[in-house]
Amino acid sequence: MANPVPHIIDNQNFWVSPERVLFWEEENALIVADVHIGKTGHFRKAGIPIPQSVYKEDLQRLMAQIYFFKTERLIIVGDLSHSKSNKELDLFIKWRKDFSLLHIDLIKGNHDILKENWYTEADIKLHAQHLILNNFLFQHEENNDAVTTPPENISYTFNGHVHPGIKLRGQAKQSFMFPCFYFGEKNCILPAFSKFTGTYQIKPQKGEVAYALTGSDVIKMG
Repeated sequence: MANPVPHIIDNQNFWVSPERVLFWEEENALIVADVHIGKTGHFRKAGIPIPQSVYKEDLQRLMAQIYFFKTERLIIVGDLSHSKSNKELDLFIKWRKDFSLLHIDLIKGNHDILKENWYTEADIKLHAQHLILNNFLFQHEENNDAVTTPPENISYTFNGHVHPGIKLRGQAKQSFMFPCFYFGEKNCILPAFSKFTGTYQIKPQKGEVAYALTGSDVIKMG
């Protein structure tokens, strides 16, 4: 794995990992969005033969990042699950027991529709609208009307939901779309952690930065 790349916001150090996670050094916290556990199982129920190995690989990547950064906290910025409970969610519960000392925060996303007792069993602290830490706001969707207006002292916001991607161009007019972290003036949009997702192309403007995640490297754009 390539080394993570530093990005500073308000004198706080964030490390951009090619594995689609963001490590907040001062809080010893790993930040992810759009994990979508259960999505491959949901497709299989619909008759689309997506192998469960896709989901297992996501869990293995998350486990590797927890070990790599030696983190004590996991902040999930929405869409931990994809839909109703299935066997993949049971597998997550088993995975969770191997990390019983890890504190997990989940800011509910539009796909997080499981019953409250599931989150209790998974020992996850649920935040219905947003989470605020050190003047940073974490919420799944930007400008969500259902979210109560946050306090005015927020300096920066972290969102998920969009699944941002950025296009890199090569020789002979070739182009490739990669998931990315997008850092605007006042907000960051996190890439989908799950590899079983699409991407929405973003185009950084002047003063904005995106980090393309090629799978083996982090490429700074803008």
